[in-house]
Amino acid sequence: MPLPQYLRPAPWGLPEASMTISGDTWRIQVLSECLVRVEWSPSGRFEDRPTQMVVDRGFTPVTATLTRTPRPGGEDVLVRTPHLTLSYDGEEFSGHGLSASVRQGAEWGGTWRWGVDDSLEDIHYRNLGGTARTLDGADGRCALEPGVMDGRGISALEDRSAAINASGWVEPREAGSRDVYVFAHGTDFRGAIADFYRLTGPQPVVPRFALGNWWSRYHAYSDAEYRELVGRFEEERVPLSVAVLDMDWHLVDLPEEYGSGWTGFTWNRELFPDPRDFAAFLHDRGLALTLNLHPAEGVRSFEESYTRMARRLGVDPASGDPLPFDPADPEGMAAYLEQVIAPLERDGVDFWWIDWQQGSHTRVPGLDPLWILNHLHVLASAHDHGGRGLTLSRYAGPGSHRYPVGFSGDTVVSWASLAFQPEFTATASNIGYGWWSHDIGGHMSGVRDGELQTRWVQLGVFSPVLRLHSTNNPFGSKEPWQFGMRECAVQETYLRLRHRLVPYLHTEQLWGHEALQPLVQPMYWEDPESRGAWEVPNEFMFGRSLLVAPVTTPASRTTDMAAVPVWLPEGSWTDLLTGLTYEGGRRLTMHRRLEELPVLARPGTVLPLAGLDEDDPAVASVEAPASLEVVVVAGADGEYALVEDDGVEGGARATTRLTWEDATGTLTVHPLRGDAGLVPGLRRVRVRVLDARTGDTASLDPSTGALVTGTVEVTPEAGAVLVTGSTGTAGPARADVERRVRDLLERASTGLDLKVALMDDAASGSPARALSALFAREVPDELRSALAEILSAGEW
Repeated sequence: MPLPQYLRPAPWGLPEASMTISGDTWRIQVLSECLVRVEWSPSGRFEDRPTQMVVDRGFTPVTATLTRTPRPGGEDVLVRTPHLTLSYDGEEFSGHGLSASVRQGAEWGGTWRWGVDDSLEDIHYRNLGGTARTLDGADGRCALEPGVMDGRGISALEDRSAAINASGWVEPREAGSRDVYVFAHGTDFRGAIADFYRLTGPQPVVPRFALGNWWSRYHAYSDAEYRELVGRFEEERVPLSVAVLDMDWHLVDLPEEYGSGWTGFTWNRELFPDPRDFAAFLHDRGLALTLNLHPAEGVRSFEESYTRMARRLGVDPASGDPLPFDPADPEGMAAYLEQVIAPLERDGVDFWWIDWQQGSHTRVPGLDPLWILNHLHVLASAHDHGGRGLTLSRYAGPGSHRYPVGFSGDTVVSWASLAFQPEFTATASNIGYGWWSHDIGGHMSGVRDGELQTRWVQLGVFSPVLRLHSTNNPFGSKEPWQFGMRECAVQETYLRLRHRLVPYLHTEQLWGHEALQPLVQPMYWEDPESRGAWEVPNEFMFGRSLLVAPVTTPASRTTDMAAVPVWLPEGSWTDLLTGLTYEGGRRLTMHRRLEELPVLARPGTVLPLAGLDEDDPAVASVEAPASLEVVVVAGADGEYALVEDDGVEGGARATTRLTWEDATGTLTVHPLRGDAGLVPGLRRVRVRVLDARTGDTASLDPSTGALVTGTVEVTPEAGAVLVTGSTGTAGPARADVERRVRDLLERASTGLDLKVALMDDAASGSPARALSALFAREVPDELRSALAEILSAGEW
């Protein structure tokens, strides 16, 4: 029985590749000048249908030459494009018979050979990694599956996934067949991921509410307790946009004859007497609702949906026989979605957390149950929500980026876990997986550490999805007020900042969907020719405007600051949270108090944030804001096109162009293009300028900002102009450097006489003299490094 139409992906008739050459048992398709497909089929039946990984092979025409040279017993095949040469002997794939080389500029770069191990230690000579199915139980680093990026500039990805037939279901591949895609993009990593997305589908756009703060905890909440929790967040003026209920929302304490309580589809009415009213309560407060699912044990007779499901499958409900969960049965999966899941959604569930942990095999060879769950849930969700489907689930192989968002699993609460997550998130972009959601704060075990939790929250703010989470340990909850006063204040400040970032994040995801780029990108994508960019795996670009280097180690007891290794590409970079400006093209160590982490931007950056409402100056929702705060990094002209939409795939949009003219210190809010009904009819716009040239390098406070230079009310049709007067040309004031040094020395745990001497050095008037004196003295290493950062930032 075919699946309902809404559960079938498109397109079904894939366009052919622009250039093809084939023999009896092999076929080569040139998809782009950097991407070639090579197939081997023992029967000569080649795969033209979509697969679990691939949805489109119809690339634009390319420039290539295809040469066949006869030889005794066979022939040699040579494919040449401006960027690669592929050599093939027409036989079953082997290391000596199938290889390719990449051209980088005028030179030939690395060579790839079929089946040859490339797991070298040097990142410049191996695959750069992709992602992993889960971080369950991880306490730090774990192994990663390959991505499509390689330090040699060439790599290959084999499509081992099942084909999808015209009914929308999967079919096994021919035994012994091979289907390989060779990516030869050199150091054009953004070009490589764009080709990957063309092949496998673009990065989806998630609903706007998914970009805010999620609350999640493994805990048997009651309706009253959850309402109290939401009320406490409101009292603390900390915004939430997604409410997550772990497995205890359903019946878990079952009679022995029913088996485990992990699987369940029926609300626990003792905890939630009126689920529809509970969902309405959350929706009235702007929160979406998601529930945890472990579907492996099927639908048993105690479930409210049992009778409906049994009749749909032709089983007598009076039998009480359990209805097995069979991911390989299309009729059973359609019934599951329509008879079990859909009624719960009609009562107010917005999307599902699919917590599948029962292996990767089904009756259909190549069909991973996790993949089919993700696939069908997202298609059903998209059908019901304007084309933008959503689920929370683990990674199920290449192509899984189409099913956002990823649940990375149950990590151990430790500094080692925190230290790996930025790298894990950035590296996942090498396989196009751009929507990871981590357990912010970690899930289990470990120790309770307020500093660790605070740094994890800061990472979450600059992650694709921020989901606070903890296990059911009574001492493990992650509400900010469970920690010390300082940690609580910082966490709440950053959680507010996350909601203020939503206008930027939503614009960036819309741009990335069309430009075929993920939100988070490793630094070697940004600066591939500089070796230093390869040595900072925890640093990444967050959208097009922001460079982020999360803090993942404890603070020094000497300085009360944590050290962060950073690589800055060429040019000038200003830290939005400290106001310090640095010249790039170098690696340095930055030092940050608990209240700060390095978030930098180039001159000319125009960053739109949700503005601060006069009546509630702390909280921003995830909706199109009634006020905007535009942060400008002076020093160059710049612009940003803020995009807002109706939340429907392919629906209406409104674009507000913001331009900064540096010479006159003028920010122009241009008249809106598109549907004016999508934005408030009157919007307050405030501009804040960070300008290292004026002598005032005040920073942007995460919650309230600094350096207000102008405010104006704007109607979408008219636009507005703000002249800030920020046109200075002098270097940063020496007084500002001295102030920063004094602040650092006030906090430092070191001798008072040494502090006086270091302060005198900083006041000498020359950065070179101050640095020379600093390195001539006996100073604790952490303190020397922190002072050197201040003294060497910019020029004064």
